[in-house]
Amino acid sequence: MDKTRLIALTLLLSIGLDAPARETVLDEVIHVEQGVLEVPEVARLDVGLNLDTRRIDVGGASLYVEEEGAGVPLVLINGGPGGTHHYFHPWFSRASEYARVIYYDQRGTGLSDFDPGMEGYSVEQAVEDLDRMREALGISSWVVLGYSYGGFLAQYYATTHPEHVAGLVLVGAMPGLWVDFGETRQYDYLSDIEIERIRSVGKQIVEEGKKNDWPHDQLIRTIIFNNFMNGDWKRQYFYKPTPAEIAMIARYEWVNERGFNGIMGRSAERVNLAGAFERSPFQTLILEGNWDLTWGEGKPAILAGNHPRARLVTIDNAGHNIFSENPDHFFSELETFVRSLAPVNAQALALYQKDLADWRSAWRESPRYLILDAGPGKRGSAQITASYANAWVEQISDLDELSRVGFALYDNRRFDDALVVFSKLEQLAVDEPNMATAAMALIWQGHCLDIMDERSEAVARYQQVAAMMLSESMKHDQYGMAYVFSAYAEERVQTPFTYVENRLP
Repeated sequence: MDKTRLIALTLLLSIGLDAPARETVLDEVIHVEQGVLEVPEVARLDVGLNLDTRRIDVGGASLYVEEEGAGVPLVLINGGPGGTHHYFHPWFSRASEYARVIYYDQRGTGLSDFDPGMEGYSVEQAVEDLDRMREALGISSWVVLGYSYGGFLAQYYATTHPEHVAGLVLVGAMPGLWVDFGETRQYDYLSDIEIERIRSVGKQIVEEGKKNDWPHDQLIRTIIFNNFMNGDWKRQYFYKPTPAEIAMIARYEWVNERGFNGIMGRSAERVNLAGAFERSPFQTLILEGNWDLTWGEGKPAILAGNHPRARLVTIDNAGHNIFSENPDHFFSELETFVRSLAPVNAQALALYQKDLADWRSAWRESPRYLILDAGPGKRGSAQITASYANAWVEQISDLDELSRVGFALYDNRRFDDALVVFSKLEQLAVDEPNMATAAMALIWQGHCLDIMDERSEAVARYQQVAAMMLSESMKHDQYGMAYVFSAYAEERVQTPFTYVENRLP
């Protein structure tokens, strides 16, 4: 047995892993804990591994970096947004026999600096940090491996720095496509009892945290540990982790600046990678777990369809965390891929870079990009309004995006156009059905009509909402407004609406 596999086996045995007897998600065993469990103290998995560690300044922040092995550079991008490199240990020590394995934590996560720099956190910053790290390490090109959300970053990096990509490996990757992948299957094997326990223990932890003034990181790791111990592992794992593994997940694998996940998630939503890899000159390997419940069942084929040159491999008995659940199959495929890589053809690379310029222009001129790129304040509204065309009303089918357009037009006093958008929003919401959004759309139709001195039409809209008898509430923080639908509509029947400014710059 080689040294790295012996290290991995020793570490796994030390935390109580007994593979033949492991419970799987398919067993559907229901187990809930009583009370709030403390997170056990447990050492990091990289303790005892022969790793070179350093910090690399990428401009405004330093990244924590580890290396082991020699050969083709292989950089590992972890998932999240907001995960850390920790869960790659000790598994990727296997790859150090034929590759120079590079682990790192992204800015704002793990052991790297929590400093967004002047521009704030974004996926653009994340890929530029990655390339500055490559340059500091003296690497001309490398194999880029992305796991989960890291799979999206790996793809985005390949579109911004293709000249530095020797190969692309996507592991349970977030596709980065504006496509409906179907309903997530993450809750298919969680029982109602477990879901209710996870909900109730979360409330207990929040209350206990407030009472005892816990720091944010203690609150998060306690929630993660208790959720997993009450069955939450079934959402993304095939095999049930041991309590020690769960403690490591809670302590070391979800460490990030507060709000990081939401900020980076919204930044990633702006990117549509459709068509970006039609003529990519580098080889691509896509690895998927056959029990990865994160997306709908069609996701692997859709992702592979966006990478015409890719090889898609499905790994048996594996959920989202493929490399730890079926390491033999996973690392056999990875080794074959890395060892068989051919140099990227320079002429093909030049043609691809031209393709990328066209792809980037088309994507960034789309209505959805312009909407998602704009913030909720006045500047964002001005951006949207400046680009708005009547055709958008038929092109946009997402309720949130259409709503944002309506408010942008309202902010810029284009009330006739806003009325058209809110009318379309109402139609789509009724079709879904989503009666809360339909009611909101009717109320804002009434607002626009009031401002346009079409009082009778405005009253008719408000009366429709009043008749719905909706006790749900709505907040519009940008306007300092909060209301209960039907009660508010009844007020507006009596008193016309007057223009309210967007308070956000």
